[in-house]
Amino acid sequence: MKREYRQRTLEVHAGEMPDPVTGARATPIYHTSSYAFESADKAKKLYALEEEGHIYTRISNPTSEVLEKRVAAIENGVGALAQSTGMSAILVAILNIAGNGDEIISSNNLYGGTYTLFKNTMPNWGIKVNFVDTHDLDAYRNAITEKTKAIYCESIGNPQLDIPDFEAIADIAHENGIPLIVDNTSAITMVKPLDHGADIVVHSATKFLSGNGTSMGGIIVDGGKFDWTNGKFPMFTEPDESYHGLVYSEAFGEKAYIMKARAHLMKDLGTVMSPINAFLIIQSCMTLSLRVNQHCANALKIAEFLKNHEAVSWVNYPGLEDNENHEMAEKYLNGNYGCIVSFGIKGGIEEGKKFIESVELLSHVANIADAKTLVIHPASTTHSNMTEEEQLSSGITPDFIRMSVGIEDVNDLIEDIDQALKKAID
Repeated sequence: MKREYRQRTLEVHAGEMPDPVTGARATPIYHTSSYAFESADKAKKLYALEEEGHIYTRISNPTSEVLEKRVAAIENGVGALAQSTGMSAILVAILNIAGNGDEIISSNNLYGGTYTLFKNTMPNWGIKVNFVDTHDLDAYRNAITEKTKAIYCESIGNPQLDIPDFEAIADIAHENGIPLIVDNTSAITMVKPLDHGADIVVHSATKFLSGNGTSMGGIIVDGGKFDWTNGKFPMFTEPDESYHGLVYSEAFGEKAYIMKARAHLMKDLGTVMSPINAFLIIQSCMTLSLRVNQHCANALKIAEFLKNHEAVSWVNYPGLEDNENHEMAEKYLNGNYGCIVSFGIKGGIEEGKKFIESVELLSHVANIADAKTLVIHPASTTHSNMTEEEQLSSGITPDFIRMSVGIEDVNDLIEDIDQALKKAID
């Protein structure tokens, strides 16, 4: 009987075995474009998807495969697909089930790049995205039409930090025969959306999974429980002529979604992760929970500090007991509340700029979940493509500062924040 390992063990070992040729304990970097076939018959079966194996790195790679298996294990999924970036993971996750004339429902508090993809780019391909308030369950219900193919949300909205009621939203999705897709980038190890009814999880592996600001990547994880044969998704039940009439639901069962994403979309779009990035992210996975726990512990202390600072007008962090998302955080996040702290600096945009230019230890960087602490002014950077009205609807005000708290000594961070705040309002 195969043992079921716990979280930390999975982060270190899942998907990895000593190299069968050399005995190397660490996963090698298979930096190759192609693979030699054992025989003509074997090659034919691989190309027809009748057997598992590697053909070309645009479809699969042994190094990336280890990362895929590890993240699938961490998220309790049946399979995963490594992507070049988090944005390509989101794109492929949607295109795998939606096309011209279809619709998606999304919570309105999203990472700026995702919002732009949904608001501006998807409609150019005939896919309409209807935005609703994260916490308004009736809005999700009312937005569903015969054309709706999925509901999409983020586990911790970036940067407003709202936390959806996964179970309630999943129930709404499933009552209407559609899947729930969750971007779990900001809450990996804190919550497993697949355990709460979600069907697909996406990640920007550039964030917590990498954790050091060196590697770009994305991951799609398939929960394996959604019924793609319910009549709404013919792409899984009708023959795919590019594979001689193969039917994904019949050939791959619970892995139909992730296999179609790999064999169809990634093959055609070329959104493959580089093997070197897969290797680097595998190394970072080994310290994932350790880092996330420190990120969250530091963030809570900094939020409490900011709440009492004379230069700060408001603080948003789900770990604070008076925060509007605290109840949902307590329900789903298992005692951690994320690494992002947002706050308003008294005065507004000019004081915000002065604060960012006055920090010494913190870095002015458009990233999150890095080991280093990062700060940015979203209205003029990450969410600058939005109109003022769109920014305000997403909680982006002119005084808004987003801080991604790292794993440094929290006292050093507080001292740097304090001196920069004092300079900003001086």
